[in-house]
Amino acid sequence: MGSGDSARAVRLDVARYPLSSSVVQAREVLGHRLRDLRKDARLTGRGLAALAGWHSSKVSKIEYGKQTPTEDDIRAWCHHCQAPDQVPDLIATVRNIESMYTEWRRVLRVGTKKRQEASISLEAQTELFRWYEPVLVPGILHTAEYATAVMAQVIAFYRVPDDLTDGVAARMQRQHILYKGNHRFHFIIAQQALLTTVGDTQVMLGQLDRLLTFLSLPRIRLGIIPVTATYQVPTNQFIMFDERLVHVETISAELAITQPREIALYAKTFHQLSKQAVYGQAAKDMINARLATLRQT
Repeated sequence: MGSGDSARAVRLDVARYPLSSSVVQAREVLGHRLRDLRKDARLTGRGLAALAGWHSSKVSKIEYGKQTPTEDDIRAWCHHCQAPDQVPDLIATVRNIESMYTEWRRVLRVGTKKRQEASISLEAQTELFRWYEPVLVPGILHTAEYATAVMAQVIAFYRVPDDLTDGVAARMQRQHILYKGNHRFHFIIAQQALLTTVGDTQVMLGQLDRLLTFLSLPRIRLGIIPVTATYQVPTNQFIMFDERLVHVETISAELAITQPREIALYAKTFHQLSKQAVYGQAAKDMINARLATLRQT
């Protein structure tokens, strides 16, 4: 996580922002399917709960999308509703719902390398990236030193296995996509990303210099939103993969948003942010100004 998969000081507050409606809607659709199976079996909710040995309210919670059933719940439900042929498809549905909201402790349980490798696979399937970062440089643009400083903080904060060297190497491998294929990248960062100290001054000098290099790549568009920009839209870090998926990182979990109307909101937000950002020479001037300040320290 961080800049695409790492911790940061300013985050989306999970307590203030509920689960993505994609997750809620997927639960509700699954609940409707399970309710139909129960009715086809001519079972009441209480009757199914009694057969499965569940609390009487569990069936209604699942059917109304208030609770995601476990895979064992699915097997029991289908067994008592005489619908064993539905098990594989319903379990696949549950796993898809789980992937929409994945806690970092689960994502990083074997370290950071696997998460970076998953990003490589996803990014290879994407033609247009739209990526907004309010605090850090986007992960795919990191220098090795900047990535090391960010990912070391992730490992320490989440207390996950220390595979820092392998994780950084995998993150660096992700940059190959910047130079090949038909991929296009539109990055927007807040000016705060230039000001946030990651590692030390030397690390920041190297990272900002690398940003100037990326500005010369024809497939990359990099905009910077000045700190004086007027507030216009609600924002948090997010990455858009074409029109099919949005990743949002919270402190505790990563959201995978697939609901079209939600994706449309993120696209609207990104468009608004792009109108506030400066590009080209103005962006270069902003980066060079920060470099000059750092060199004086």
